Amino acid sequence: MEEINYSKEEEQKFLLPFLEEEEKEDKAHQFCNVEERWEEYKLEELPGGGKMGNKDTSEGVGGKSDSSMESSEHCLGDVSNIQAMKYTDRMRMLTLQRNLKELNDIAREKELGVQKARDKLSTCQLQIGMLAKQLEYVDIEIEKEAAAGNVAALSRLQAMHRRLCTELEKEKDFELKISLTLKENMLEMWHIETEQGKHEILHEQLKKDEEELEMQYQERAKVRIRKEKIAALQAEENQRSREKKEEEAQKEYEEKHKKMLEDAKRNREKAVSFLRKSMARIHEKNAKEDVKTQEHMERRIQAVLSLKTSITSNRERLQTLQVWNKAMAFEAKKQEMKMRDAILAEGGNVAKEIFLHKRLLEYEKEKQAFREQQKSRKIEIVSQILREKASIHKRKKSQSCTKAIKGDGKLESSLRWRMKTWQYIEKTCKHSAGAVSQSWCSPSACSAAGERTASVGEISEKIPHDVLCESGEGETERDKTLVEPEFPGLWSQEHDLHKISKEEMDPKQLATREEKKETFGKKMEEFQTGIFHKQIVSGRECKGRTFYSKPSCIHFKDFDVGQIYKKKIVLINASYSVNFCRLVGISEWLKDFISICFDPPGKMSSGMSCEIVVTFKPMINETLEGEVMFMAQTGSFSVPLKCTAKRCILALDKELIDFGSHVVGETISRTISLTNSGALGTRFKVQTSAGDSSTCRATAKSSPGRMVTRHFSDCVPEKEVGTSPETSVVEKKEQICPDHSEEMTYSAAQGEQQGAEPNLSCTPTGQFGEDVLNSRSALDTDNAHNLVELAAEETPVEIMLGKVTEGEIGPFSSVKLQIIFVPAIPGDVRAEFVIMFDNPDCKPLCFSAIGVSIDVPIWVPNSNIDLKICMYDRLYQDCVVVQSRAKTTLRLKFEVCKELSKHMELLPRTGYIQAQSSFSVQLKFLPRHSLPEDAGSYFNEETRILEVPVTILIGDKAKKVNFTVHAIVTTSDLEISPAQINFGYCTIYEAVQANVKLTNKSILPQEFGFVGLPEFVEIQPNDGLGILLPLESLTLDIIFKANKAKEYSFELTCKSEINRQFKLSCKAVGVHPPLELSHSLVRFAATALNCVSTAPLYVMNSHVSVNHFTHAVPRIGKGEVAPVGPTSFEFCVPEDCPVTITPSVGTVLPGKKSLIQVSFRPTLSDQLIREEAVRRLCRAAAAGAEIQKRKRDEKREGKKSSISMTRQQSSRQLVRDGGSKYLTSVCSSEQPKSEELKPDSDAYMAAQAFLMRNFSGRFEKYIIPCFVASGHIDEKKGSENLSCSPFNTLYLELHCPAVAPSVVVTSDNGKNTVNFGDVAVGHRTMKRIAIQNISPEKLELGFSVLNPNGPFLLVRPVGMLEPGENKTLVISFCPNENKRFFEMLDIETAKTNLTLSITGHGVMPSIVCSVGEVLNMGYVVAREKVTSTFKMQNTSTLTLRYSIQLDSLSSTRDKDQQRIPSFLTSSLQRTEFVGTQNYNGLSVFSIFPTEGEIAAGKSQDFIVTFSPDHESLYYSDRLKVVLFGKEIAQVIHLRGAARDHPMFVEGGIPLDVPVESLAVTLPTSSQEALKGELQEPVKSVLLILEYVEGECSPVPAVAELKVGSMQSAQFASKKNVEFSFDSLPLLQQKGFTIDSVKGTVERGQVKRIGVSWVPPADFRADDPLLVTALLTLKGDVKETYRILFMAKVVSACAPPQ
Repeated sequence: MEEINYSKEEEQKFLLPFLEEEEKEDKAHQFCNVEERWEEYKLEELPGGGKMGNKDTSEGVGGKSDSSMESSEHCLGDVSNIQAMKYTDRMRMLTLQRNLKELNDIAREKELGVQKARDKLSTCQLQIGMLAKQLEYVDIEIEKEAAAGNVAALSRLQAMHRRLCTELEKEKDFELKISLTLKENMLEMWHIETEQGKHEILHEQLKKDEEELEMQYQERAKVRIRKEKIAALQAEENQRSREKKEEEAQKEYEEKHKKMLEDAKRNREKAVSFLRKSMARIHEKNAKEDVKTQEHMERRIQAVLSLKTSITSNRERLQTLQVWNKAMAFEAKKQEMKMRDAILAEGGNVAKEIFLHKRLLEYEKEKQAFREQQKSRKIEIVSQILREKASIHKRKKSQSCTKAIKGDGKLESSLRWRMKTWQYIEKTCKHSAGAVSQSWCSPSACSAAGERTASVGEISEKIPHDVLCESGEGETERDKTLVEPEFPGLWSQEHDLHKISKEEMDPKQLATREEKKETFGKKMEEFQTGIFHKQIVSGRECKGRTFYSKPSCIHFKDFDVGQIYKKKIVLINASYSVNFCRLVGISEWLKDFISICFDPPGKMSSGMSCEIVVTFKPMINETLEGEVMFMAQTGSFSVPLKCTAKRCILALDKELIDFGSHVVGETISRTISLTNSGALGTRFKVQTSAGDSSTCRATAKSSPGRMVTRHFSDCVPEKEVGTSPETSVVEKKEQICPDHSEEMTYSAAQGEQQGAEPNLSCTPTGQFGEDVLNSRSALDTDNAHNLVELAAEETPVEIMLGKVTEGEIGPFSSVKLQIIFVPAIPGDVRAEFVIMFDNPDCKPLCFSAIGVSIDVPIWVPNSNIDLKICMYDRLYQDCVVVQSRAKTTLRLKFEVCKELSKHMELLPRTGYIQAQSSFSVQLKFLPRHSLPEDAGSYFNEETRILEVPVTILIGDKAKKVNFTVHAIVTTSDLEISPAQINFGYCTIYEAVQANVKLTNKSILPQEFGFVGLPEFVEIQPNDGLGILLPLESLTLDIIFKANKAKEYSFELTCKSEINRQFKLSCKAVGVHPPLELSHSLVRFAATALNCVSTAPLYVMNSHVSVNHFTHAVPRIGKGEVAPVGPTSFEFCVPEDCPVTITPSVGTVLPGKKSLIQVSFRPTLSDQLIREEAVRRLCRAAAAGAEIQKRKRDEKREGKKSSISMTRQQSSRQLVRDGGSKYLTSVCSSEQPKSEELKPDSDAYMAAQAFLMRNFSGRFEKYIIPCFVASGHIDEKKGSENLSCSPFNTLYLELHCPAVAPSVVVTSDNGKNTVNFGDVAVGHRTMKRIAIQNISPEKLELGFSVLNPNGPFLLVRPVGMLEPGENKTLVISFCPNENKRFFEMLDIETAKTNLTLSITGHGVMPSIVCSVGEVLNMGYVVAREKVTSTFKMQNTSTLTLRYSIQLDSLSSTRDKDQQRIPSFLTSSLQRTEFVGTQNYNGLSVFSIFPTEGEIAAGKSQDFIVTFSPDHESLYYSDRLKVVLFGKEIAQVIHLRGAARDHPMFVEGGIPLDVPVESLAVTLPTSSQEALKGELQEPVKSVLLILEYVEGECSPVPAVAELKVGSMQSAQFASKKNVEFSFDSLPLLQQKGFTIDSVKGTVERGQVKRIGVSWVPPADFRADDPLLVTALLTLKGDVKETYRILFMAKVVSACAPPQ
């Protein structure tokens, strides 16, 4: 161990930043504390410290507070004498304290460092001692082993000795370093202790300062406590003063209350006098109502009888009509039969003729209807034309009126009324004949109203025809008589409208006027043609108004005739650029009154303005309207002008005065305000409405029809005609005569009938005008007849006007009118009033006043007491207040009907009510369950509504007041269904749930709660508490969880809010199973599709003893205890559940546990994928069919291009309809079945990918049962030999949320499997997998680690994926063995993982060749070719890609030729396979094909061509079959020989050099020249024969020579080859025997010559025999070969060389 020690300076440098930072923090903290304390000190040291309290409060306190204040001031003065510590002293003290603290900290650190160094030193010394002991022990052992001679142990011990020595040296060095460090630390510690001794005096001074500061803080705290006491005393004094004020206020309130009670008593006394009269009036009112009810019933009976008679008469008429229709139909049928017979008699077609006859009749009917329609349409067109003419005439008239000469007179009254009549006719003609308004008339006025209605109807129907006849004749007459000035009074009465003055007839003036007209026309044409320009600035066109006026309308209000008014307006240029404006003029009818002062400003920039002064000189008191017209560069614009004369605008603040209910004899006053918001005053007069002498009442003594209510208006607003103020009045009234109601109804009906059916007689226009003129007088006559007929007795006026009934109302003022109500007779009172005005333009205003007179002094303010909803057996109370108007005390008795006396009670039953006071009665209602039987008709059992009449009897007067008590009575029951629950068998590790329905039978909401629940029961929701709405049912979950094995029987209590209890009985059996699960609920994380989530759990067997006294033992209820021993389990997972449990079956020994893995892998349903695939295929087929249909339609449209557009559209519609039907038929006919789809098909994969992308997630719960049985499970027989109880079953609940994957595979139809297939061993293949982020978030991807020694490699991972982004992964596969490989690659995201299954099969490529290692092409004549074929078969399951390589064509051959020639090396060292090559540079051997593929199990033929260009016996090459460009699968040596002549000798051992010499060979001609001179042997051949000695039967040594003749095109005509041996005697002498000494070899044949040798008798074994003979070949040339026969004897046991 080594320790690195820093010097003191380096340590200070290293710690300096941290020390400075800590120092800053300490300074800031201390400075904050100092500031806070200084602020407190300053607040406490304020002069007059105790005087900062509430000055007012302190002044209000008595002598005690003054004394306390004085004492506090004295104390504060004493405290202020203490000398406060200065701020600099405090800071010095804090700095000193901090420095001393730092010094102490450094001292402690140095002590700690010294202690650590000492510990390290002691540890090091111990280690040195231990090593020394080990070294001594090793020395002893070395001596022992050296003595024993154990070299191995000795070397080991010596190595250990060296190691111990090295460690000992290191430890000693380390000890030296530690001791030096310890000395330095000790020295530093001594320095620090010296410094501490120097600062000891400062330390003592610091303690004194701290004590002094603490004393100051304590004194300040005492001062603060005294201040608080003073403030508390002041608060007590304030509280006392407030209590005194409250007592005084309470006394004043009691006095006021006494006064109010006295006033109430006096008011009660005043009301007593009206009690008797009020009771009498009420009785009279009731009697009148009874009489009225009887009369009403009689009228209803009469109406029913009349209705019955009318129904009878209508039935008779209907029967008559039906008989007549039948007769007509029968007559028509007879006519048809006659017609049929006539046609048959003539021999015609009956059906055709009858059909034509019917068509003719229908045509006549249609023709008649068309004529009537045409006639009505013609009338409408004519009336429209007349209206348009009238409007044109009206405009012309309004324009010509201003040009007429002014005068002082007026038109004659007859002329004006004729004009009004014509305008009225025009307005009336605009409506249809049946649209005339109808009015109700009295019997006396019925005839007049009927005549007026008829005349209006006649005119409205007759005018169009009259106008058609008289339009030409009467036009000029109407123009003469119906002209009217716009302002009456400007024309004189005698002025002729069509006479022209002499001035106007002056020819000069006429010419000037014509010139002006022409000039004005030209200017208007110029304006219309080209003076207006569009303003386009910056590409924007100015639209809308270019000039705006401020104000927007010139309005002269409330003017006086003769005055002069001026107004200034401002025109603002609102266009985009420079513009100008000029005044064009004003309206024609305003020129006499309005003058404009306008100075044209010229060109105005955008936003600039100019001013115009308008002067108004009113000459007539009429309202005028017009406009001031201007012209701008962009067009004309105008400013509206309006002149309003003074007028009265009168209104009432209300139209109905309701006095309410009052006792007879009182006087009540109300006011109504009449307001004039106009500038003109007028005089008014208030009077009762026409037909009302005083008031209208609803009660009388003996009149049968007293109840009359009339709403009418005496004066209807007049209608304006044109612009004239003259009006015509049409008054509508409604009146019901009390004594002649039937006659009134009849006359009204007759009036309606007359209005609806106009007469055909024509009324002259003049007569109609007289009727209109006399309408006011006729209406006045009607008013006289439309009076309400009162009874014979005089009725006092109860509602009357006050003092002010007429007067003057000024402009912008109001007047209050008083209305007084003095009730005299009990009943309802109503009065109508009208306010008339002297100003004829002001319409009369009407208002009404109503009131109720009461004679009974007692009344109940709330006559209907609603107790709302009540429950049985519950007490409900209410307070009934009775009011009295009497002026004396009355005795009251309260009674309830006998039927409800058991359920309802009024307390007290008898009481006395004081005069003009109120009395409270307590109403108690306690409904019993017998209420429906007792109440009888007062209670409705369906609606459960109770109505109880209660009577208040007034003592001596035998009068009563009734009020009603309403209530809805309901039950308070709660129903629990079912009433009993049996939970069955329940293990202690699970909870059993049962559902209970709780129903509220009441129509009131009820609170409920299950109380006193046992610990093993839980009720949800809301723990069994809640509120039930009326008639609501709530399902509750009763959850039972057994805590031990036993039988349970208990009751659950449900209480309602009124403390009613409802019981629920429950039963269950608790079961303690032998096994238990560590987790009964597993919540998987959100798992993406095709991903796997795993959760571990344990199955535990804790049953080790059957002693039930020490612990709970497994049993079912109170049954037998389960045996102790191995217990087996089995999980049963449903088939469609995406959950796997491993292991699902097992055995657990007592006290042990077994690990279980639960895996969740969500997938898409196979059926869902198949359905989606079928839908996609159907849509694709439909799209294809639609495309084909469109193509056919396009061809058809090309052929039929001459068809019109209408027919094309219809044909397209038909084609579209037909196409849709065709597509439907295609989809239905060609739709594939989902069962036929294969999981590996493209449609299936595409549908799976689509559903995965659009997967919205799902959450499923699974409950997996685990069956438990005692005993050890047998692996062979399984669980069949064990018996399990179903009550011991354990249940595992799984919550499995499935979500859509964040990343999906988009390549290969979304497959998550990457299959490399079969790949050759050692060969690398890559695949690209495209992945896409389908989540809305940016994903950071991580990848699991593949097996580093495996064949799979993730070449290019992806780090980040944006939403919707696609990226590609690259995975490579390079197998190193002949087997299948499988790995899982997890693509990890923040939420989900995507698992890729990577598979591949490593295949060892193998081929079989039809030739061996050598392919000998034989002998060939030079410059000729020979071919050979061999076959290569692929015996592996992999398609092999091959290439053929020749060593002679290798790129490294040139380098190899730079080595030592092969003939200079031994034959064993020769590695050169390439022999003699052609001189021409072409390859001697060639092969086809050179590359390609061989499918699995197939074979390939290769053709080898041998083409030498000169003679050589050593042509050779090496052929390599390379697979996949890497592996050499086959090597074949190619050999061949070439001769210039077609003969050769083969055999033996050639004695020439196998590699050609580098010497230049002679040309062919020179060689032939030398043939004659030298006949030396061409070639020497060594033939070795070995004779084996020692064998039992000696065998001669044998050798062989081959003589061959080649088939060649060059030597086709040559003879055969002859051969012969020389020196035969010598050979025979030496023991050699030759089979064929001479012979002939034919073309293309080879002759084998056998040579045998037997050693002669004189043969010496140690001396080999060598004999030479010549072999001569004769063909086209003669060749001689020297044959060397070498013979030797070898031993049979010796190995041959």
